[in-house]
Amino acid sequence: MILQTRNLTLQYPGKMLCRNLNLAVNPGECWAILGQNGCGKTTLIHALGGLRPPDDGNEARITVAGKPPQAWPRRELARNLGIMLQEEPGEFWGSVHEYVLLGRYPYVKNMFGWQTIDHEIATQAIERMELTDLAHRSLATLSGGERQRARIALLLAQSPQCYLLDEPLQHLDLRHQLSAMTLFSTLARQGKALVMVLHDVGWANRFCDHVLMLFDNGRILTGSAKEVLNRDNLEALYQCNMTEFVVGLARHFAPETMPRV
Repeated sequence: MILQTRNLTLQYPGKMLCRNLNLAVNPGECWAILGQNGCGKTTLIHALGGLRPPDDGNEARITVAGKPPQAWPRRELARNLGIMLQEEPGEFWGSVHEYVLLGRYPYVKNMFGWQTIDHEIATQAIERMELTDLAHRSLATLSGGERQRARIALLLAQSPQCYLLDEPLQHLDLRHQLSAMTLFSTLARQGKALVMVLHDVGWANRFCDHVLMLFDNGRILTGSAKEVLNRDNLEALYQCNMTEFVVGLARHFAPETMPRV
């Protein structure tokens, strides 16, 4: 397995986010993290990436490829684990190509910087995210959606074994949401592992094979998407009535606009 937790507990003062989470993320799996605003989805992503310590001391354990994140040299860890945060601190004033090229930093072999292969991989990632015409534009001049695609391109250039993605579809229009989810599904088929925070149950149901639900009282539910994604669980998770319907062979869920009688 690539990513594993044992007895992971996370909390804020006066609020339990998750209790005793035991999670195993294997190569080829695509996980969706679902839950209401403020339930701890981002905090969990930070903890899985080693950016936030667990709240139960030595009883909790997070491992990446068999070792705690803190035990890895930083560049080696980046070859195994890539993280897209919901927000990036600071500002980058270079071009899109220069920004995506930062994803190759874990592979730099000498003090002279980038090799031809690094530029080629960055260019391929930019092409995959449909940013070729913007490659020499300043990243700071891009729209929110264009910048989000550049952030995904950076992770593609980094090419870790496991992707932790906090709301990777934010700012993207429908076409680019579909393109991104198709890409993530392709990465999983290639043996990568993905764990992503999503707000659209439809994308989770269509492209993810595993789901982790964070309820508002610290309760956790994990399992295959087929088992976990049902009307009862979603109503308990989002605290609203849901309708389940089938189109072709696919199940869909939507909040009801009128209360049930």
